[in-house]
Amino acid sequence: MNNFLFIGLPYAAVTILIIGGIYKYVNRGFQISSLSSQFLEGKKLFWGSQFFHWGIVTVLLGHLIGILFPQGVIAWNGVTVRLLILETTGLMFALSTLIGLILLIIRRLTNKRISIVTSKADVLVYVILLIQVITGIWVALGYRWGSSWYAASMTPYIKSLFLFSPEVGTVSQMPLIIKAHVISAFVMIGLIPFTRFSHFLVFPFRYYWRVYQQVIWNRDRKTIRKQDDIRPGVKSKNN
Repeated sequence: MNNFLFIGLPYAAVTILIIGGIYKYVNRGFQISSLSSQFLEGKKLFWGSQFFHWGIVTVLLGHLIGILFPQGVIAWNGVTVRLLILETTGLMFALSTLIGLILLIIRRLTNKRISIVTSKADVLVYVILLIQVITGIWVALGYRWGSSWYAASMTPYIKSLFLFSPEVGTVSQMPLIIKAHVISAFVMIGLIPFTRFSHFLVFPFRYYWRVYQQVIWNRDRKTIRKQDDIRPGVKSKNN
């Protein structure tokens, strides 16, 4: 069972992500979207999205840093104050993610127009996210100093998967709640091509460096600025 959950499942999830993502992008590119319902209701969506996205992006970055620079994280945590700052910051952003997710779920349940357009895939997305976030917070509170033991124990396991030499000895000995957190993460990865998670694949990075406002001229700018007619163009022939 450990081999299935911590070797077979992650490789299957990544394979589905790659093949399914490429197929969807090539053949059904217009379906890669967050399927926003902002035009149905915007205010509650704004607050829920702000809490959720700022929280989950920061938490994911924290996990990524732990994978890429495990020794740096352990060295940082060597000073108690810095360890407390890191742990508290991570927990705050995790709680922000949970608050945002709850707000989005309440919005979807209480707004009739949004409830009507809610699909089974949407329900699955919320269930997986709830499991992932709740188990993550549970781990943070119940198994303290996670940033240290994550870098020391989980990072070698994750790296072993990338090196195609999986070592499940450590993860198989982890408490059940940590296993649930890891398994739900792999399930979420496998669901990306089939749900609104797929909008992660086409994140508009160019927004970071594009100009704030773009003006597109349909006519010659010099001609428009010199003429006196306040309504330039071909005059109507209907008098």
